[in-house]
Amino acid sequence: MVTSSKIMTERLLLTALKGGRNTKILTLNGKKMSKMPSALNKLPNLRTLDLQNNQISKVCPELRTLTKLTLLNLGNNLLQEVPEEIKYLISLKNLHLFGNRICRIATGAFDGLEDLVLLNLNDNQLRSLPPEIGRLQNLTFLSLNHNKLTVIPKELCFLEHLSELQINYNQIRRIPEEIRFLQNLQQLSLVRNHIEELPEEVCQLTKLGVLDIAGNAIQIFPAGFQDLKLSEFYCEGNPLFLKNPIYAPQPKDLWTLREIAARFVLSQLEENNPLITDAIECYPEVKDKLSKAKKCSICRKPFLSEWLECVYFVPPSKNWKISKNLELIPLQTLVCSYKCFDRRDPDLFGIAKE
Repeated sequence: MVTSSKIMTERLLLTALKGGRNTKILTLNGKKMSKMPSALNKLPNLRTLDLQNNQISKVCPELRTLTKLTLLNLGNNLLQEVPEEIKYLISLKNLHLFGNRICRIATGAFDGLEDLVLLNLNDNQLRSLPPEIGRLQNLTFLSLNHNKLTVIPKELCFLEHLSELQINYNQIRRIPEEIRFLQNLQQLSLVRNHIEELPEEVCQLTKLGVLDIAGNAIQIFPAGFQDLKLSEFYCEGNPLFLKNPIYAPQPKDLWTLREIAARFVLSQLEENNPLITDAIECYPEVKDKLSKAKKCSICRKPFLSEWLECVYFVPPSKNWKISKNLELIPLQTLVCSYKCFDRRDPDLFGIAKE
């Protein structure tokens, strides 16, 4: 018995085929289709193909002929991979693959998608993203909610046009330092992951307006975080530090010879000592290590690898829309010595080690 849904599908497809080169839009949403129509190659000027809410488990080879397609919606189907055929859709701007069973991305699938602006892979089973994600150079919106991702590949951070990134409900543990390259990022959402800290490079995202990190394992924020020009900030469900000062007497500082030498060289570099400045160019590995030096929040002198981690509590900006009950933000503050620690501001506290 032929169902009414199948009859309707055939009628819609027949109408599209009659239009031939003039057909720009084909919508077969929720028609219980198990296969894509193989006659797609007869619609060379198709711009929009909507096949969401069906039972399609594999794309047809004819898909690759749709080189003028700008929108493809295969959401809520049964796909298990982002197929290689996608790379032939060289005009594609919007790709919806949410609500499938995708656990892998075929090699080369992103090769031809230089014009892609939006990619929605929500509600799939991805455990990783390939380095090829970095080839989507015009991508501005990327959504990967409800997958099984454990890592944000650094290649993703080179998508210079990306303005919104959503990776909620995954298993991400850290944010790569390369996130600083996302200079057009306006919204970053990392709800319900396993992130324990934000890298200080987040503070370099000058256009970031919305940050949602609720439900992670963050205790403290990097120095400079309070200067972000956020409009919205949500962090409920994180075990933020409480205000708990340390009063115990502190031991004397015992630095290693390496740290003593590093601090001397760093101080000379700050004073532009020509002898040190010229000599350091002959030791690129040493120069690279010294480039990671930080400054004491008390005396402002540089140090390399030995410091005291402290916490400074500041109120959130009045311009931020924030989580309920967030009265103070704990900021990570590094102090170069116990001598400086003893000179600290009353609102600067040491962090007790268990």
